[in-house]
Amino acid sequence: MTLDVTNRSPRFNHVAMSLPADLLDANGRKEIVAFWSEVFGFAELPTMTEDRRRLVLQVHTINQFLFLIADDTPMTCPRLDHWGLQVDTEAELDEVLVRAKAFQARDPRVDIIDKHVDDHGFLSITSIYVKYLLPMMAEIQWWEFKE
Repeated sequence: MTLDVTNRSPRFNHVAMSLPADLLDANGRKEIVAFWSEVFGFAELPTMTEDRRRLVLQVHTINQFLFLIADDTPMTCPRLDHWGLQVDTEAELDEVLVRAKAFQARDPRVDIIDKHVDDHGFLSITSIYVKYLLPMMAEIQWWEFKE
């Protein structure tokens, strides 16, 4: 089975989550940025930062980002609610997992669901889930299409 990816509109642009204002103070932002940059390579867009109000993390390209906004009634959700990212190789997935576990060794607030494979015959999807300070987990997937 071949998937047609020539029509690529619409595309992922951003994920927005509300947080308590206290988590968006200088210390909270520092912790969020440290984790998401060290484990995933995201970068703060400092021109968008507003103390106790907003933090925007670039997800590798300027037009893909996490938009974190303060709210009096911040987002809450079940543990497995998530947003997804995809990597091109299993080695890349493993590298993210190693970095997340290394961070978890220093900070037990990191929540990880270890590597799992869903085999669909023609396609195997290997994934991990990672959560840190945000209300939703991030699922990272590697798709392996079989001959």
